[in-house]
Amino acid sequence: MSSPSPNKDELEGTEQPFVEHLVELRDRLIKALLAVGIVFGVLALYPGPGALYDLLAQPLVANLPEGATLIATSVISPFLVPLKITMMAAFLIALPVVLYQVWAFVAPGLYSHEKRLVLPLVLASTVLFAIGVAFCYFFVFGQLFKFIQSFAPKSITAAPDIEAYLSFVLTMFLAFGVAFEVPVAVVVLARVGVVSLDQLRAWRGYFIVLAFVIAAIVTPPDVVSQLALAVPMCLLYELGIWAAKLFIKATKAPDEEEAGNGSDKAA
Repeated sequence: MSSPSPNKDELEGTEQPFVEHLVELRDRLIKALLAVGIVFGVLALYPGPGALYDLLAQPLVANLPEGATLIATSVISPFLVPLKITMMAAFLIALPVVLYQVWAFVAPGLYSHEKRLVLPLVLASTVLFAIGVAFCYFFVFGQLFKFIQSFAPKSITAAPDIEAYLSFVLTMFLAFGVAFEVPVAVVVLARVGVVSLDQLRAWRGYFIVLAFVIAAIVTPPDVVSQLALAVPMCLLYELGIWAAKLFIKATKAPDEEEAGNGSDKAA
């Protein structure tokens, strides 16, 4: 009995000469950098690097004692630090364009079931990272700085350095952004067969302990930020188990679907 003809989409994306791949990669990189550059230019004009830094520092400044401000201990810091923030904001805003260029470069070489696997993961990881950063800025920072200032002695005048604050903010953004990728990691591990859904459910207790250990390491030594990181990680782990069950069914390769149909008929 002849085997069924492959899906037409499975044969799409013929190989191109190596030089053409390099030319396309160059064009995609230029478009991505151009998008970041345009957004950077717009942000530099309005609202401006200084206003962007004021926005980033607002959660801290709102909880400083009356009259206290941030300071710059380096001559070039008032210029360089806001510039870094503008570049970071430009990259985040232009990230959808950057990811589209990456996807447009790799998609022609993927089979249909691989496209169903990669594109949702790229979109989900981007959205979850953004949610993690937003959660850190809008909720965690306000509670964290309020908690810290409640323990500050009255004899101390708080005057944080702007470079130290930027480093702290970036570290926290990265920690929360990566932590919110837990569902994506769970889905990938389950989809490639490293662990099964039953194992993920059985390891739930171990992950809770691991989440609190990670939170204790990457966040400041205060209960507010540690709970704010560990609790969402535990909830996202449960979300990942649920999403993995749906994702595995939706992204099966043709040979996996045929094997599953054959086992069903045999049963």
